[in-house]
Amino acid sequence: MSKKIYVGNLSFRTTEEELSSLFEKIGAVESVSIITDRDTGRSKGFGFISMSDEDAEKAIEALNGKDFAGRPLTVNEARPMVKKEFTNRMGRSNRW
Repeated sequence: MSKKIYVGNLSFRTTEEELSSLFEKIGAVESVSIITDRDTGRSKGFGFISMSDEDAEKAIEALNGKDFAGRPLTVNEARPMVKKEFTNRMGRSNRW
């Protein structure tokens, strides 16, 4: 079984290859994805890595807080995305 890991506080210049290389020192990487802005294509400074459960736990322990490209990484188990409900200026939901 594989586990998805959240990696935050990435330099905007970090590539998926660099991130993969870092995590491959811990174990086999199944996939790497750095999230980008859909309009500009620029990195949003975070991404996701998929690894086996065992390797993921080792990676979280070894890399959380570790300096990478001059920035301390935030590494933890990814949580499901929660869809946000937006409100208008009157404080009302935009749902019909």
